Amino acid sequence: MSDILERIIAVKREEVRTAQQSAPLEELRLEASTRNLRDFVGALRAKHAAGQPAVIAEVKKASPSKGVLRENFVPADIARSYERGGAACLSVLTDVRFFQGSAAYLEAARAACGLPVLRKDFIVDPYQVVEARAMGADAILLIAAALTTPQMRDLEAFAHSFGLAVLVEVHDERELDEALTLKTPLIGINNRNLRTFETTIDTTLGMLDKVPADRIVVTESGILSRADVERMREHSVHTFLVGEAFMRAEDPGAELDRMFF
Repeated sequence: MSDILERIIAVKREEVRTAQQSAPLEELRLEASTRNLRDFVGALRAKHAAGQPAVIAEVKKASPSKGVLRENFVPADIARSYERGGAACLSVLTDVRFFQGSAAYLEAARAACGLPVLRKDFIVDPYQVVEARAMGADAILLIAAALTTPQMRDLEAFAHSFGLAVLVEVHDERELDEALTLKTPLIGINNRNLRTFETTIDTTLGMLDKVPADRIVVTESGILSRADVERMREHSVHTFLVGEAFMRAEDPGAELDRMFF
């Protein structure tokens, strides 16, 4: 685990302890039970069935490495733009300290459109799974670099018990082997090196032959142009999680449409 990831995980565990004091688990469970669910995996498969790329479009204000990506940041407007542009799903950053995200951003984005939504955060505790459901998320992210295999299995089972889809993210072949022990069909391959923060889409391409045909490869990070998209689709990768390229555009949904359709 990289130094920055270790620091993030330590902060997350402290955030959970603080949150549990202000909103006990049972209180969150009640709130979660009132939320409707949208079919995250089904939305991706529907795009595939239509012969189209399935884009998980990210609502992301900032990152630790790049700083603020979008000054005029209105999650509801961005979500509507993505829906018009042909996105299959949304990904919304909810981490406050490192990505300037917010649960309120997820709630606003989801309320503004009909797309399923992934809570993009560093999930390390079952409490955060219930939090995700309570804020309206339809899916959560599990990062293999931040969790042991038993932890991932337990968090996945807990998420599935709430009807949440799970995207498991890997950076190398060892993490991929661990991720493939989970039940989720969604295997995210992050093209960003966690230690150098450099990106290369060769990371995804280099692991494709290790992924069974019944899983859906989601290529993440470093998809910046139509040429990147075409290269991935030539290798039968049809599912993309993209944020930075859209966030820097005046109209995120129009940029999505230009890159993918």
